[in-house]
Amino acid sequence: MMASTLEDRFRAGDPRALARAVTLAESGLDAARPLLRAARETSAARGPGGTVVLGVTGSPGSGKSTLTDALIAHLREEGKRVAVLAVDPSSPYSGGAILGDRIRMLRHHADGGVFVRSLASRGVLGGLSARTMQVLALMEGAGFDWVILETVGVGQSEVDVAAACDHTLLVLTPAGGDGVQAFKAGIMEIADVIAVNKADLPGADRTVRELMAAQGLGHHDEHTWFAPVRRTVAAKGEGTPQIVEAVLAHRAFLGEDGLQERRRRRAEFEVRTLVQDRVMRRARELSRDLYTRVARGELDADTAADELLAGA
Repeated sequence: MMASTLEDRFRAGDPRALARAVTLAESGLDAARPLLRAARETSAARGPGGTVVLGVTGSPGSGKSTLTDALIAHLREEGKRVAVLAVDPSSPYSGGAILGDRIRMLRHHADGGVFVRSLASRGVLGGLSARTMQVLALMEGAGFDWVILETVGVGQSEVDVAAACDHTLLVLTPAGGDGVQAFKAGIMEIADVIAVNKADLPGADRTVRELMAAQGLGHHDEHTWFAPVRRTVAAKGEGTPQIVEAVLAHRAFLGEDGLQERRRRRAEFEVRTLVQDRVMRRARELSRDLYTRVARGELDADTAADELLAGA
């Protein structure tokens, strides 16, 4: 009865019901399943062009949270309802997370058109676990105009966010050679829009030139999308309208078929991460002394892996 009531409240757009649904999904509880089905039904009814799902990634200290805060303010001025899912890294030692991204977004706490939730990565490289994807689905199903996913900005997150969202915003800074590092890491290939944040610092113009020049070096044809490079000073709210315009231009470029394909990729990513999560959990339950036997040379790693998979 409670789950049914919660589902009705969720479908009606109750923010408290959304918050409860997020908690259930993050905890991996079965009670979240009917709510996730309701969210997916709502999203499917709206079509792929309904909610704009934007992933924000970049190196730590590039100003992702501050830029996200500025984007919220601009979108609210345009009358858009915005949900933000901020993934914070978990400590590899204590397992805890600061969940501090919300500190930079406190000015929106009383705004009924803004919903902000922080999640711990819980040791997942890049932070995008299956639970993260389910929370993202709930936010999209709640009928927000924009859903922004902010990643931890390390490891695999730059690649994962491209599979999880409609559009990927890569945030770089003039200092520290971020532009050069983006070439070397291959991040340029997944960026749909690039923000050179802290553009009031020396070297911003050079970084912009390098980024624009680099995009012409790879394979491309008349159908290739070149990520627009925009200067921003997020702390002052400068450049955010241009970021929104660039995201919407990419949305028009994709069209309905392109957006539908990105949604299919997102579903694949979510199912795959769920399978990986369940196999790893089962492997931990069955491992017993397998790892010790491999370390002693009594068993090779391939045979140990075969045993774990057979048991899973």
